[in-house]
Amino acid sequence: MSGTRASRPIGIFDSGMGGLTVMRALAARLPNESFVYLGDTARLPYGTKSADTVARYAVQAAGALVRRDVKLVVVACNTASAVALPALEAALAPMPVVGVIEPGAEAAIAAAGGGPIAVIGTEGTVKGGAYVRAIHARAPKAEVVQQACPLFVPLAEEGLIDGEIAERVADHYLAPLFSQSNPAALVLGCTHFPVLAPMLAKVIAGYGQKLALVDSAETTAITVTNLLAESGLARADESPPTHTFLATDAPDRFARVGEIFLGRKPEQVEPVDLQ
Repeated sequence: MSGTRASRPIGIFDSGMGGLTVMRALAARLPNESFVYLGDTARLPYGTKSADTVARYAVQAAGALVRRDVKLVVVACNTASAVALPALEAALAPMPVVGVIEPGAEAAIAAAGGGPIAVIGTEGTVKGGAYVRAIHARAPKAEVVQQACPLFVPLAEEGLIDGEIAERVADHYLAPLFSQSNPAALVLGCTHFPVLAPMLAKVIAGYGQKLALVDSAETTAITVTNLLAESGLARADESPPTHTFLATDAPDRFARVGEIFLGRKPEQVEPVDLQ
């Protein structure tokens, strides 16, 4: 690959700000890379939409990143990774597209050590069964249970990541799950969920259980790192990398709340129209 193409940024998109947890892991592992992040905040959440609608939104979001001259696209949304990856690969070919489901499945199997695996996610991710298929493709005999947690996304987006409200919602979803299973690993099957991890660990401890919480962000970052090396797309420029943030609605709010997910306040957030 030419040096010019390698110098292009990595594109990342999510329905909102949750995918910033993936960008955070990517930036930590790839400090020399530039990034363009797009949050489709006008149409959040994707998890309650039909598969056809999510696929259409995902292709539009990826198209906006392509117009920013990115070299690959990371689908930092479990719902879009679950239902829209084939459409994205077809629309963007030959550009590489990386989702979060496959890396998350690998991490879950490693963390569970042969024990049962629980998956929590949006309605779309859970109903689509993408994690179950990905896990069983690698470990056919693995026991997998799932639970949709649709209120976790708005909690995270509102910054309600701990306290009584968050804990009551978590108990509402997790109590039935843990009453029917004794999982060795819990997959945080939505990129919004990692910011809820300390609160979730507290609630789970109240059930008298210990298990590994699996966040696919780090595994996805490893996948992207390997892909860049294998394809000759790693950025070698000595100039400082750039981080660009785009939002389809409320860029000021994105800049304010995004700090929860990114670990720092995003630089200037640009409004973008996907229509």
